[in-house]
Amino acid sequence: MKYSILMGMLLGCSVSNMSFAADTTFPTRPITIVVPTAPGGGNDAMARILAQKMSEDLNQSVIVENKTGANGDIASSYVAREKPDGYKVLFGYIATHAINPSMQKLNYDPVADFSPIGTVATSPTLMVVNKDLPVSTVDDLIKMSKEDGANLNYASAGSGTAPHAAGALFKLATGAKMQDIPYKGSNPAMMDTIGGTTQVMFPSLFSAAPHIKSGTVRALAVAGDARTDVFPDLPTLKEQGIDVSVDQWYALFAPANTPDDLVATLNKSLNAALNDPQVRQSFVDQGAVVRISTPDELKELVIHDLAKWKKIIAESGMSAQ
Repeated sequence: MKYSILMGMLLGCSVSNMSFAADTTFPTRPITIVVPTAPGGGNDAMARILAQKMSEDLNQSVIVENKTGANGDIASSYVAREKPDGYKVLFGYIATHAINPSMQKLNYDPVADFSPIGTVATSPTLMVVNKDLPVSTVDDLIKMSKEDGANLNYASAGSGTAPHAAGALFKLATGAKMQDIPYKGSNPAMMDTIGGTTQVMFPSLFSAAPHIKSGTVRALAVAGDARTDVFPDLPTLKEQGIDVSVDQWYALFAPANTPDDLVATLNKSLNAALNDPQVRQSFVDQGAVVRISTPDELKELVIHDLAKWKKIIAESGMSAQ
């Protein structure tokens, strides 16, 4: 009798411990990917594709939350100050972790305040114009911008973003006269370029491709190192004698001091999603190339690009608007 009671107690403890272990296996509740740009843009689209696949892999909901404002500072500082438990991660990109921190004082440190999870993709920057703007080439645009009364505006996704940097560098390299009009993300900037409120934009290929294919904007050049397979006949600015190249990258970051095992779980799930043929094809179709990495490789990328952009900004005199 005593033996039976003892065994029952031990069995109960064993089951209780097993249940506790199961309950504390990460993740036990929804994970949020915080996107620092407005819904409808390239960052948002990629984050939502990943969220769906990672939900399936982790057997737990992964949701997307857009926190716009201050050119990524609001979303980035928000995630940086969250509990490092893996449940809030940032969909960071070249603007939040390289260009903007190199240009101005922010409320977060792109290296010290984050635990890198892994890279997502890369996408070149394009130069596009409103479909009714009477120019056919980049040279046409430069000449038009210098005419009296031209009043050309270029839309950016905010100060310190890749569209802002590409436009500023283009002006410095060519002497083109255009006023930067900052928006809270690439989608509202694109909508005003389509509508004609602004005439020029330097979006990522991922966010621009659907609008180019539908004819609502026209592409004049690739502001990247090489031509893209999506539009193989579109020349680069460098081919046209203009030394401007801003290739964009995207990645996931957790708050600093997130335990290594949680980072490893998130990295594994992210990479599994990126290896899915449908995910890869959806990225490729819109001009983004999947880029898989370890957390350490992402950290090296951030450190490298911070140094690169600090040098570019110091030499060019580019500043926040």
